[in-house]
Amino acid sequence: MKVATAYEKGEICQHFGHTKQFKIYDIKENKIIKEEIIDVGKEEGHGALAKLLSSKLINILICGGIGNGAKEALKLANIELYAGITGNSDNAVSRLLEGKLEYNENANCNYNSKEHNCSHKCNENKNGCSGN
Repeated sequence: MKVATAYEKGEICQHFGHTKQFKIYDIKENKIIKEEIIDVGKEEGHGALAKLLSSKLINILICGGIGNGAKEALKLANIELYAGITGNSDNAVSRLLEGKLEYNENANCNYNSKEHNCSHKCNENKNGCSGN
């Protein structure tokens, strides 16, 4: 199994569509056997990001806020989504493997400003991004 997190400086990036990196974890027998960080590069848009993850054979994505278009693209790529997650990337994957990862299935990010970036605190209230 392969798990990816939208990644920024060790933390879960809080806006899937603006993530610059993914951290990928190869999991075998419920243990992490390999980790790597990949750059998104010039990929833009939720369809391209879903395609990138699919090309890496990702089964599960963990992220913060995410828009409906991205949710649909991931669904079409058969990638299970854990959205609305905050905090350390490694800790989130550990909680997932322990069956303790609590997520917000309604997490949504609908803020499309070019100034929007992963460092904002859109998930503080666990209701997804509202652009605040």
